[in-house]
Amino acid sequence: MNEARSTAPTPGEPPVLPLDPLVEAIGDPLRMRILAVMATGERLMVLEIARRLGRPANLIAKHVAVLRRAGVVETRQRLQYVPQRFVADAGARTLDFGVCVLRLAGLERE
Repeated sequence: MNEARSTAPTPGEPPVLPLDPLVEAIGDPLRMRILAVMATGERLMVLEIARRLGRPANLIAKHVAVLRRAGVVETRQRLQYVPQRFVADAGARTLDFGVCVLRLAGLERE
């Protein structure tokens, strides 16, 4: 499966992810909740995301893999995170993918 890649951003603009993989990746309510937890750009282990959402780690890992293939999430040393280039406002948990802006504040508690 081909992984989505963002286009090189123009200075001052967010990178743009391909729309179809992005919509598919964020189209699941649990993946939106995972993004809400990760929207600060904080690097988290899958176990920590699972604990915060009260869901099994293996389920979270599968959903994080979908987000990673779409280019929304990156992994470094077993830590998952939303790259800072997408974090428009960490306090408000707002992500800007160039083709859409997601406001995720409060979603992680649903």
